[in-house]
Amino acid sequence: MTAQPKSGAVVLSEDLKNPAMEKLDLVRKWSINTYKCTRQILSEKLGRGSRTVDLELEAQIEVLRDNKRKYQHVIKLAQMLASQLSQIMQTQRQLGDAFADLSLKTPELHEEFGYNAETQKLLSKNGDTLLAAINFFISSVNTLVDKTIEDTMINIKQYEAARVEYDAYRTDLEELNLGPRDANTMPKIELSQQQFQIHREKYERMRNDVSVKLKFLEENKVKVLHNQLILFHNAIAAYYAGNQQQLEQTLKQFHIKLKMPGGDSPSWLEEH
Repeated sequence: MTAQPKSGAVVLSEDLKNPAMEKLDLVRKWSINTYKCTRQILSEKLGRGSRTVDLELEAQIEVLRDNKRKYQHVIKLAQMLASQLSQIMQTQRQLGDAFADLSLKTPELHEEFGYNAETQKLLSKNGDTLLAAINFFISSVNTLVDKTIEDTMINIKQYEAARVEYDAYRTDLEELNLGPRDANTMPKIELSQQQFQIHREKYERMRNDVSVKLKFLEENKVKVLHNQLILFHNAIAAYYAGNQQQLEQTLKQFHIKLKMPGGDSPSWLEEH
């Protein structure tokens, strides 16, 4: 800052003026862009404006959104199943302890109570194994939805914002081209053409990025769900068939380590 001693006026030096002007210019451009995009969105909602549509890509995005909702519903149901199974296991353990106590205190029914105690304990043990498999299924599908799919959804939102900007500047250019062409309007048309080109390139770049993301997501989704659905099916089938060996083999196949109650870790499973 350079102060004038007589008048008291303050003059901004160039190194301070330029950043201030740049910030002001950024605010101005942001305001103009926001206004154009808001006008475009309102125009589309009122049915007055046109919008650029990639039918194939839009269909893929809609399928992804629908699948995401369905996967979230499956996760919710699987969590309910795990919670109910955990409650059943707790009851089985208590029932097994009650039978074992009666087996010791009732000599004439020692074997009968003993058989039932062992059965309840075995069911509870198999339940621990099944619960580990279900929790692993929930964790894996939840990661697919909340991380992998959500990452793609962020790209989709950016693509949709770029589409709105592109259409907003396209509409501006079309309106200017319909008007007169003279010394006053030609600079505006040229500037509009430049802005239109910038946003068209951004839109096309974002559209290509989303297309690639969707392709890789589909491949990853199929691989993840293929393995998890096999795990879920084999674990459930083995549990209800009473096949303890097959149930334990299923956990080994998917590298799931069973954590017994009272262990150091609060989780039921560890992934290698």
